[in-house]
Amino acid sequence: MLKLSGLPGSDHRIKKKEGTHMEYQFRDIEKKWQAKWKADKAYQVNNDFSKPKFYVLDMFPYPSGAGLHVGHPLGYIASDIYSRYKRLKGFNVLHPMGFDSFGLPAEQYALDTGQHPAVTTKKNIETFKKQLDNIGFCFDWEREVQTSDPAYYKWTQWIFLQLFGSFFNRQTAKAESIENLVAVFEQEGNAGHACPGDEKIKFSAAEWKAFDEKQQQDILMQYRLAFCGYGEVNWCEALGTVLANDEVVNGVSERGGHPVVKKKLRQWYLRITEYADRLLEGLERIEFSDAMKEMQTNWIGRSSGAEIDFNIRIGKPVEQSTKTDHGNGLTTEDISISETQADMPLRVYTTRPDTIFGVDFMVVAPEHELIAEITTEEQEKAVQEYVDYVNSRSERERMAEKKISGVFTGAYAINPFDGREIPIWISEYVLAGYGTGAIMAVPCGDERDHKFAQHFNIPITNIIGSYYNGEEANPTKEATLENSGFLNGLLMKDAIEVAINAIEEKGIGVRKKNYKMRDAAFSRQRYWGEPFPIVWKNGIAYPLSVDQLPLELPEVDKYGPGPDGEGPLANIKEWFGQFESEIPPLGGGGAL
Repeated sequence: MLKLSGLPGSDHRIKKKEGTHMEYQFRDIEKKWQAKWKADKAYQVNNDFSKPKFYVLDMFPYPSGAGLHVGHPLGYIASDIYSRYKRLKGFNVLHPMGFDSFGLPAEQYALDTGQHPAVTTKKNIETFKKQLDNIGFCFDWEREVQTSDPAYYKWTQWIFLQLFGSFFNRQTAKAESIENLVAVFEQEGNAGHACPGDEKIKFSAAEWKAFDEKQQQDILMQYRLAFCGYGEVNWCEALGTVLANDEVVNGVSERGGHPVVKKKLRQWYLRITEYADRLLEGLERIEFSDAMKEMQTNWIGRSSGAEIDFNIRIGKPVEQSTKTDHGNGLTTEDISISETQADMPLRVYTTRPDTIFGVDFMVVAPEHELIAEITTEEQEKAVQEYVDYVNSRSERERMAEKKISGVFTGAYAINPFDGREIPIWISEYVLAGYGTGAIMAVPCGDERDHKFAQHFNIPITNIIGSYYNGEEANPTKEATLENSGFLNGLLMKDAIEVAINAIEEKGIGVRKKNYKMRDAAFSRQRYWGEPFPIVWKNGIAYPLSVDQLPLELPEVDKYGPGPDGEGPLANIKEWFGQFESEIPPLGGGGAL
């Protein structure tokens, strides 16, 4: 037997066999040294402050299968190499590993195998750890994190309570206690703190004091950083859960091929949109690549423009005649025009108010709340069929769709500057979650609108003269406006501010910033996930006190979905009923 020396920490043996070749005994060698590394805790990291610190963090795997797949080591190899490199360069390297062990993937594996998620999760984690060690990664297992461990999620629940008890103060650009906001409301109402959830909420100090507890808490929910609201989700009745966009393919679930529909469910959200401007400002100071900064900027998607209200006329005007008998055989006939108007105007958001005279049609999202009110009887069947079709599709599919589709509602918006009637259409290319869920379409300046107008033979108004060739849209801001009333003769880029001022002076809209970024939602229609530390009583959300944490999952025999899309815990009345008698005083934001 030959032994290679001179390699620190190694014992490479080559065993000679009969014949002419030698065999490398890698199984024996790896087992020996992995056992030694484990016994010596070779990768355990102490708080050695004499060395510079370096932190290498990998994405934690879901323990949602019987073992690792090739994608796991594919991602971990590079970070492991870098950890070793930095350690050899004298850094005190923290390279931990953990398991994202709560959620849909882990529970789905349990359902597929007919076991409880706690059992399968524990077993899978043991297998994952063994496989990771067999590969030889230098993880410090003393720092291991398992998100399903109550000792861990006690602190995520604690964080949730802090967010629930806070609001984003736009004046100081930071989170503050909701109790500070209550004190302001008691002194001056909310004139100095516009409501981020519902901008229509306005009240004086006297009105605030006159509200009962339920009304006050409903208002505060519109300010909290962790708040409860209703959102439209992809609901699969057969699977009893909400599905992400990438889990829906052609209107059915990726797993099992079950029908998926849009459904409004109550969910918890984090109001991350309040931090949009801070995130953008921070991108200017962080050392990211330009490509990464551009990607993040586009994700936040800040734009400036105006929200504009358009009055709505429903259906065609109807002539009504009244005959008056004046005696002596003489009669006159009075003719009047009868028309129906919607109770609410159609509010649109636009970054180009300078093009308001070029609006040839409006498009509203199929989920828009006004659709039922403005659709005429003649169009009702076509509209409902189209809405049903769109409800079976994910947002991703809708945005990627190249085929032009839509349906006319039968209603018209009235241009507030020239009185022109503008047909209101529904199309899947407008999403309810962005802006107001409705747009004013200017075909000569927007290619998407241009193709829609050509497809449905909608006449196109040219407000940019020679900049529009009749064949394709031109989004320029350099054209001199034509056919544009009081904006005639202005450069488009100069007309934007003039148009916004006119809109505000006329009282039909406001200057507005908008963001593509959306508040983060928690869809909790599954059992295997940490419970929210909130108790609902008489429609009011009461936070648990810190000393009641962690709020652990109850032991259950069946963890299927609850009624009407609620989570499985809704089935266990006796479990959550125990907290009602221990609800701490709420005050402004709860006992945090």
